[in-house]
Amino acid sequence: MRVDLFDFDLPDDNIALRPANPRDSARLLVVKPDAETILSDQIVRDLPSFLKSGDALVFNDTKVIPAQLEGVRSREGAPDLAVSATLHMRMAPDSWKAFAKPGKRLKIGDRIRFGHSGEACALGTLDAVLEDKGEGGEVTLRFDLSGPALDEAIMAVGHIPLPPYIAAKRPEDERDSQDYQTIYAREEGAVAAPTAGLHFTPELFAALDAAGIERHFVTLHVGAGTFLPVKADDTTEHKMHSEIGYVSPETAYALNAVKASGGRIICVGTTSLRLLESAASKDGALHAWSGATDIFITPGYRFRTVDVLMTNFHLPRSTLFMLVSAFAGYETMKSAYAHAIACGYRFYSYGDSSLLFRKSDP
Repeated sequence: MRVDLFDFDLPDDNIALRPANPRDSARLLVVKPDAETILSDQIVRDLPSFLKSGDALVFNDTKVIPAQLEGVRSREGAPDLAVSATLHMRMAPDSWKAFAKPGKRLKIGDRIRFGHSGEACALGTLDAVLEDKGEGGEVTLRFDLSGPALDEAIMAVGHIPLPPYIAAKRPEDERDSQDYQTIYAREEGAVAAPTAGLHFTPELFAALDAAGIERHFVTLHVGAGTFLPVKADDTTEHKMHSEIGYVSPETAYALNAVKASGGRIICVGTTSLRLLESAASKDGALHAWSGATDIFITPGYRFRTVDVLMTNFHLPRSTLFMLVSAFAGYETMKSAYAHAIACGYRFYSYGDSSLLFRKSDP
């Protein structure tokens, strides 16, 4: 499909720079493609009223790490060069793939010292060698530290990589270390938060429990590729960046039991959905799964296991707007986004949310 079909105009005033407070007071646009009333304006804390006992919510429990590193490249015979690197996928105990700027000026074999003004961090210097270069500024960095020692050094010198549409308007601050993390985050490794989950509070969890809604967790470490625009003219020409995920045997078994008893699977976030669709066989059965997924969902995709999706409002021309268009219907989502913009919904990571019911297959 043509990528420009997924374009739309979004006023700057609709882009959220801070989350709602409390988190579950954000607005919720409910979209039911096959119902008489397709769109309805609600609040996130109303979520239990749209679900039923025996349904299951699936959350991504990945935890955002301070994956934005600033450093200095040193190369014999060349002046020092300031380098910014966003880690996005761990390849080995001492190696990460990253998006680096200025990528074109870096060469294989360059040494980069990360930290405060390139100085040693509390655990020693955080040095890396540029081991490989890919397209679009992607590089592979092999660090002098490895395993837990590298993790601690990254925690010491890195900072939270706010999405570019927020970072361009204000700097990261102390509030973001709390705001840009779900209350149930536990598996470290994400570069970006699974933002639909940012709306949940202990009070909302208690209300869902009281309504008999099950709660299950999977892990998909969201990569920096989620921020990248689609530059191709056609969706067939776009390459997705892989992300590492994990579905436990216990979770797969529990979700299969939910489906067998007539319950629905509600994914909180596109990351949870992409992981479950990767772990499902064609008949919809879920299996224990681990590895890298680069699943790219566009209109025409036949969903295997997910019934309902809770997700924030996404970028124009993004793979995620393509995904929601595949899930609830292209025309429905164009109308839903037009309604959201006109009604002042807040977009992107810190914005409002939507609850999408899957459009029936033709």
